[in-house]
Amino acid sequence: MSGASISVRDFVMRFGDRDVVDGLSFDVAPGETFGLLGSNGSGKTTTIRALLGITTPTAGTLTIDGVPYRPATGGIGYLPEERGLYRKESVVDVMTYFGMLRGLRRSEATAWSTEYLARVGLADRAKLRVDKLSGGQQQKVQLGITIMDRPRLLILDEPTKGLDPVNRRLLLDLVDERKADGATVVLVTHHMDEVERLCDRILLLKDGRSAAYGTIPDVQEAFGGAVARVLLDGSVPRSELYRLARHEGHVAYLVPTPAAAADGSDILASLVSAGVHVTGFEMRRIPLDEIFVQVYGHDAGADDGTPGPVRVPGPTRAGAAA
Repeated sequence: MSGASISVRDFVMRFGDRDVVDGLSFDVAPGETFGLLGSNGSGKTTTIRALLGITTPTAGTLTIDGVPYRPATGGIGYLPEERGLYRKESVVDVMTYFGMLRGLRRSEATAWSTEYLARVGLADRAKLRVDKLSGGQQQKVQLGITIMDRPRLLILDEPTKGLDPVNRRLLLDLVDERKADGATVVLVTHHMDEVERLCDRILLLKDGRSAAYGTIPDVQEAFGGAVARVLLDGSVPRSELYRLARHEGHVAYLVPTPAAAADGSDILASLVSAGVHVTGFEMRRIPLDEIFVQVYGHDAGADDGTPGPVRVPGPTRAGAAA
């Protein structure tokens, strides 16, 4: 992609005789929020560390704004999954110190930190030592340090880890604001609702390779587009109208085949005529968490296997998923 904010080409990372990442290529467009997804060990953090020069790739090229990243370049905000705060110092002093490292004057860094702490509900913790904060509170502090100099590129590795739903929403609002200000955001998360809310495009990794890549609607379309969510008692009979993607308890997800009506009426009629006791039925876009399950092969009761890796090029920029 010409003018990509991030470009990864034929990236390989090998540890011993094991390829943790194997021939990975993708781009992140300026100003978009890009979801980097996958299970633990799929290669997400390895890719980020190679992109930021923390580790050296075995092969391939990884660039930011067309060149390999160097710390002196600046303009990058990286929130690692592991916290890196000075735990014996006060919260406001730690934030001020990091703000000065990022080029702010002491007074600017202190003022920004004080305002930020008030916004995230930590004003009364400003003078406490960092180690007196909960894990979620420390995560808020670390995100504040990451965004305080308004970086043009944010790379956030599990930013809402350890947060309750209220504070998750607060931090996601902060990320939204950075995007509205023109920042490019790379989001690593296991929360598919965060992805569906924030991301323009996604890359789903499995075993260091791309399993799905593109806009959220295009990825959903590649995995069946629509899915029937059925509340029922008993088993799901086989039918040429659908493929059973998952059946857990009283909930089944059915992926329509081309033989089914677009609105799912044929599927519902088929279930009822087969004697299935259906208590609820709805057609909706296949959710990302269901795609995640399909890719990682944990479907309960799938009747014909899971789809193989799918690459969905899609446009370079897109709006949020429907």
